[in-house]
Amino acid sequence: MNFKDCGKDICELFNIDYPIIQGGMVWVSGSKLAAAVSNAGGLGLIGAGSMKPELLKEHLKKAHDLLEDGKHIGVNVPLLYRLAEEQIQVCLDAGIKIFFTSAGSPKKYTKFLKDQGCTVVHVTSSPLLAKKCEDAGVDAIVAEGFEAGGHNGRDEITTMCLIPQVCDTVKIPVIAAGGIFDKRTIKAALCLGASGVQLGTRFLMTKESSAHQNYKDKIIAAGPGDTRLQMKPHVPVRLLKNKFATESLKLELECAPVEKLIEHLGKGRAKLGMLDGDTDEGELEVGQASGAINDLPSVSELMKDFSTIF
Repeated sequence: MNFKDCGKDICELFNIDYPIIQGGMVWVSGSKLAAAVSNAGGLGLIGAGSMKPELLKEHLKKAHDLLEDGKHIGVNVPLLYRLAEEQIQVCLDAGIKIFFTSAGSPKKYTKFLKDQGCTVVHVTSSPLLAKKCEDAGVDAIVAEGFEAGGHNGRDEITTMCLIPQVCDTVKIPVIAAGGIFDKRTIKAALCLGASGVQLGTRFLMTKESSAHQNYKDKIIAAGPGDTRLQMKPHVPVRLLKNKFATESLKLELECAPVEKLIEHLGKGRAKLGMLDGDTDEGELEVGQASGAINDLPSVSELMKDFSTIF
């Protein structure tokens, strides 16, 4: 397969050099990371899910100052977040034209954003949902497999099975996500029919990500089986094993009611672990790729390596 011919539709859609997108992760994907990925030829996304509108505004301004001429970023907005509408308006006011939406119905804002001249991509985890996204008018789909970190789909379809089925279901470009972290896995996703790839954990593990060093060190030390998909009765999420995750699993195995799981989760657990660096009591969202990552390169080093595919 000639990979130099791959991803042209994604590159044209986003006006980027390589069909590589950095996932919009909470507490990790701030202005520095997003700008670095875009400056290196991919598409950087600010993860708005952990930001109140004022903080998002600050990150958008910082990213603008960091971007080279002709480069741009996008924003990932979880639609179930209570401030999603305000976040979208902040982004529009800042001139953002690329929106990745997730955790909610693609019908909610797609037409509105398209009417503003924006490009809209929705994250999905099944062929059925991918078709609903296409019918809602999105420009592309992120098909995210069960291997991915953070909040996952309930169907638990792995990337290798998901991507071909989604590509057979829709006519718009498909961006593969979940378990993609190096040139081998990028090539595999393209061979499965994807037009591009989205990487989360691999970009989390760069010098520019805002993840705490304690969190990064724990990922470097992680083995292949050190993540689990947990809290399925509430909201499925893939976590790195630690004290908090073990306690959560115990509650699940005891068939604790959802209310008890929510009480245990509390507030600020993800920030505590991922940004503040409490790797015992914090919620550490990460993908299965963590077991294969043992270095911390700069974004430019990583993208230079990836670029040799195309």
